Amino acid sequence: MTSKRVVITGLGGVCSIGSNADDIWASMRDGRCGLGPLAFDRRDLKTNIGGEIGDIGEDGIDPRQRVAMGKFSILAVLAARQALAQSGLALGKLDAARLGAVVGVAVWGADAVDESYRDAFLEARKRINLFTVPRAMPSAPAAQVSIQFGLKGPVFGVTSACSSANQAICSAVDQLRLGRADVMLAGGADTPLCYGVVKAWETLRVLAREGCRPFSADRDGLVLGDGAGMIVLETLDHALARGAPILAELAGCGVSADAGDIVAPTIEGPAAAMRACLADAGAGVDAVDYINAHGTGTKANDRIETQAIRAVFGAHADRISVSSTKSMHGHCLGASGAIEMIACVNAIRSGVVPPTIGYTAPDPECDLDVTPNTARERDVGMAISNAFAFGGMNAVIAVRRFER
Repeated sequence: MTSKRVVITGLGGVCSIGSNADDIWASMRDGRCGLGPLAFDRRDLKTNIGGEIGDIGEDGIDPRQRVAMGKFSILAVLAARQALAQSGLALGKLDAARLGAVVGVAVWGADAVDESYRDAFLEARKRINLFTVPRAMPSAPAAQVSIQFGLKGPVFGVTSACSSANQAICSAVDQLRLGRADVMLAGGADTPLCYGVVKAWETLRVLAREGCRPFSADRDGLVLGDGAGMIVLETLDHALARGAPILAELAGCGVSADAGDIVAPTIEGPAAAMRACLADAGAGVDAVDYINAHGTGTKANDRIETQAIRAVFGAHADRISVSSTKSMHGHCLGASGAIEMIACVNAIRSGVVPPTIGYTAPDPECDLDVTPNTARERDVGMAISNAFAFGGMNAVIAVRRFER
């Protein structure tokens, strides 16, 4: 295990269950659902449920910058601002070349692409929005966070489908451990609730009809949601030197690939990522108290994830609290892991495991303690967050209570 420790000093997030990390956590803890009827123009879509974000109000972004920003970039900047505020970093007094950002994105600026298609094909306009490319490109959220906060160190985007946020966090940890930065903003942003993206997912026949019910025997698919989450990561030395509020230690990262099917998951790939994460954290299986599951609510994912957890943790799997907060905020694709990091850090800090809501009936193939419907008080010393993506790209992160 590396001797350069990495800690979390700030959390930020925006999704259907809250406009900041504190509100998101309160909703998770209380089991509040943010999934409901879709407000955007659905045309011929059969799907009418998602995790939409309401009016975010004044965003504080310079209008000259905002005009070139897609919705996912705006959400990333808002989440980053929140995380920086909690961290107490005085950016103007730090070396900008030692500050960076990595933002994961699973899709692209779909709102900008939909708008351009509408202008070109439905309204027969000869020109589309001048800023379509910078609004849509997957690297835009990382670039816009860098521009907004003057970050001149390692800045890049990561795209690994639904594991993008966790992959981004792992990549940011690498930058800190390699000595390329002292502070990294990391997370993910995605806004899939646009006609084109929902239509594509609908064609895959994996979208739920009424709600997201991970691990429940009657589950029938996932529910898409818009969102962004960002965390501030620092080397321990840097955080201690400035007297930072340390929320938790980012103890380990594990990544793997199934090298199998483009959409069908395996047991071996996710299990390998969990084992690699524990090894990186220098932790045994009995150190883990809580797993924030990938838990999408599809038949195959939940069954395979259960089997992978049992393969890694053995008998200890029955002593671990598991939950999927996607049951509340939906699957925010490239942002999911960062939003779920809010659950992991606060489970450690508050001693509360958030529930899996919508659970109605046990499934013998998903026989873990999935914390059904109601939060549970429990001492959580270490939590892991699972993210398993199409293409077999897996990323698992471990966080633990900070101790000197």
